Amino acid sequence: MRPAFMFATGIENSCPTIKGGRTRRDEMDACRHYARWKEDFDRVQELGLWFLRYGPPIHRTWLGAGHYDWSFADTTFGDLAARDIVPIVDLCHFGVPDWIGDFQNPDLPALFAGYAGAFAQRFPWVQLYTPVNEMFVCALFSASYGWWNEQLRSDRGFVTALKHIVKANVLAMRAILGVRPDALFIQSESSEYFHADNPRAIGPAEVLNARRFLSLDLNYGRRVDSEMYEYLLDNGMTREEYHFFLGQRLKHHCIMGNDYYVTNEHRVWEDGRTAAAGEVFGYDELTRQYYERYRLPVMHTETNIAQGPGGDEAVYWLWKEWANVLRLRNNGVPILGFTWYSLTDQVDWDTALRELNGRVNALGLYDLDRKIRPVGQAYRKLIADWREVLPTQSVCLQVPVVRPQRYAEFCATGQRTGAPAGLARTPTEPHNLQGG
Repeated sequence: MRPAFMFATGIENSCPTIKGGRTRRDEMDACRHYARWKEDFDRVQELGLWFLRYGPPIHRTWLGAGHYDWSFADTTFGDLAARDIVPIVDLCHFGVPDWIGDFQNPDLPALFAGYAGAFAQRFPWVQLYTPVNEMFVCALFSASYGWWNEQLRSDRGFVTALKHIVKANVLAMRAILGVRPDALFIQSESSEYFHADNPRAIGPAEVLNARRFLSLDLNYGRRVDSEMYEYLLDNGMTREEYHFFLGQRLKHHCIMGNDYYVTNEHRVWEDGRTAAAGEVFGYDELTRQYYERYRLPVMHTETNIAQGPGGDEAVYWLWKEWANVLRLRNNGVPILGFTWYSLTDQVDWDTALRELNGRVNALGLYDLDRKIRPVGQAYRKLIADWREVLPTQSVCLQVPVVRPQRYAEFCATGQRTGAPAGLARTPTEPHNLQGG
């Protein structure tokens, strides 16, 4: 039994469209993962990692309703299983196949549930999932900011995208649980905060600070506040649709993933304009706000910062984020994992994928030649230093992670009975976090 604090990285499979749907931004292609996937998995092991946020490219895999091309997934997931790496499977990362259209399509939730169920049937040894990545950000960038996919700029477009995305996530969880009753879902979601610039901006900031919770409120079946309820109904959500979300009881299968970047805090003016505020509160305070709202175990699911001219900027950011994680754990928040995202540098995220410039962003643990960056070396040392300490010296939950090479034995003993009842509550005493 190995300690299973979930130190992780990710291989990004973002694939939104821009230019009216004519251009697909495929980060796996831009970062040359299709050609170098085996090297990438080698690098994951080189870091001492056992957990990897990873998923098949949805637009290349899901070719139509009930029609799939699993060839690349069969190869890559077969290799992950052989290496005994635990994937946290990212099924939808900011884009859908061309034949779906975009997130305004009301057929998306049911169709996506079929895709998720088909994946689970093909790879029954997979236990950890993020069905839809950053649901709030996906709806915001696609239908409020007008950057991706449907490229709308309206409250109605945003609410429509959000209700379809969250329903797709919920139905996908149900479909996966039908195959793997002990599946666990890590909702990777951006943790946001809006700071009022002056007293006249307090009202707009309060609205934005309420809106940031909508995706998780709906996903976890939590009643929204009265202002957000009116906002949802005024912009196209029906009472029946709202009550669908309230009727879901999936929270005990979930771990709340919180992403934090230096761009996650915003400054708000009285006319509703916003701008990046930089790090003001930080991950510790924002995650505490989300934890107090949902009372779920937490995983830090994304962070990065560019390696700047000094060469140590990302190393320092890693140290700060880790210090925030330790503070949360020492204050009794059951935080179960940490992620530097992503494994390699990314391309064109300096414009949030809105422009096709081919500009490499030095955000990875490795560069695109697969040479380790200083932050990769620092993360490898952090993992080695802290892996054995955390499970015995912090408040945490027992997460029953079944490693790929134990799956057959696990099935043979008849243990596939669902998530433990204690997963979604904070323990009153420390527990040892162990992997299966």
